[in-house]
Amino acid sequence: MNLSKDLLKDMYIRMKKIRDFESKASVLFAEGKIPGFVHLYIGEEAVATGVCANLRDDDFITSTHRGHGHIVAKGGDLKFMMAELFGKETGYCKGKGGSMHIADREKGILGANGIIGAGHNIAVGAGLSAQYRGTDQVCVCFFGDGSTNQGTFHESLNLASIWKLPVVFVCENNYYGISMSQARHQAIKDIADRAQGYGIPGVAVDGNDVLAVYEASKEAIDRSRKALGPTLIECKTYRHRGHFEGDPAIYRSKAEVEEWLTKDPLPRFVKFLDENGFFTAKDIEAFDAAIKAEVDNAVKFAEESPYPAVEKTVEDIYSDIVEEVRVR
Repeated sequence: MNLSKDLLKDMYIRMKKIRDFESKASVLFAEGKIPGFVHLYIGEEAVATGVCANLRDDDFITSTHRGHGHIVAKGGDLKFMMAELFGKETGYCKGKGGSMHIADREKGILGANGIIGAGHNIAVGAGLSAQYRGTDQVCVCFFGDGSTNQGTFHESLNLASIWKLPVVFVCENNYYGISMSQARHQAIKDIADRAQGYGIPGVAVDGNDVLAVYEASKEAIDRSRKALGPTLIECKTYRHRGHFEGDPAIYRSKAEVEEWLTKDPLPRFVKFLDENGFFTAKDIEAFDAAIKAEVDNAVKFAEESPYPAVEKTVEDIYSDIVEEVRVR
């Protein structure tokens, strides 16, 4: 695999930016500055980074309740993300989406989603749109292991395979659907095996190795651009935190957590960069300092931004109830 120094730098920065953003969000949530639920991506950074490093700005992604990492990796602005977490008017969704519903149409981010398995069908719609318009755009659908038991997963893989849609399904298998281990909710070991039922390629990779993720997703994305259809990629990874902030995660053994911490994707990548002479410790320190400043600036922006005015509560919102209120 022949990767340029610029690409490797970009991937490191994306991974570290996700880690620092999420670490800061954890502290701010504990301080009561972020409302609602927060599901952190710490430990899974290599997946979003390796995949999104192969995407263009005009490509699409669909995301999940654990979506901050996907949005950062696709080029989302930390200021607008942090403001959205704070519920501020300057956030991506004007403070109305919160942590689990960030979207950025300009970056092809079709929205994070708090409903398990809801992104599958949206991704298929995006893929159908690209095919209909005759572009070579691709949509990547990120989702967790638990959602592969949902009907939407099977419906989407079936339709995408029949119509050869440019969709890459990326399963982030962190081995737990909330508190339920994969061993208890599925009789299979590799979720990638489910691709066989739909006649599409399925591959399982080390989701904590950003280079392995990059290589697998590059092949899948290139395949979709050539109108050869979808691929299912299973990235085996592990979240360092509980399912959500406040979850003590007592369903996981201390030994299991400690073993996975030794596979942390960030120091693994730093070791690779150092041992292969790409960047020195001083280089990494400079990258880290710039990222820290960006995260701190995002927090300052969010703290100084106003909350949405009460009279704007139903602006940009659609539901049957809202429409009924408007009619009255």
